[in-house]
Amino acid sequence: MWRDPGTWIALGVSALFVVAAVVMHRVFLRILQQGEPPPPPPAPPTEKPPHE
Repeated sequence: MWRDPGTWIALGVSALFVVAAVVMHRVFLRILQQGEPPPPPPAPPTEKPPHE
């Protein structure tokens, strides 16, 4: 079984998915811990010319 190339390919692909999942988990946790950015300050009101 351990000499079959298909076994090593399956193990390699599985290990790749596990590593990708761990990296994505760390990225998601970092994003969630940072929180939401503060809202931008409100823009000053612009003066509109009076209508007729």
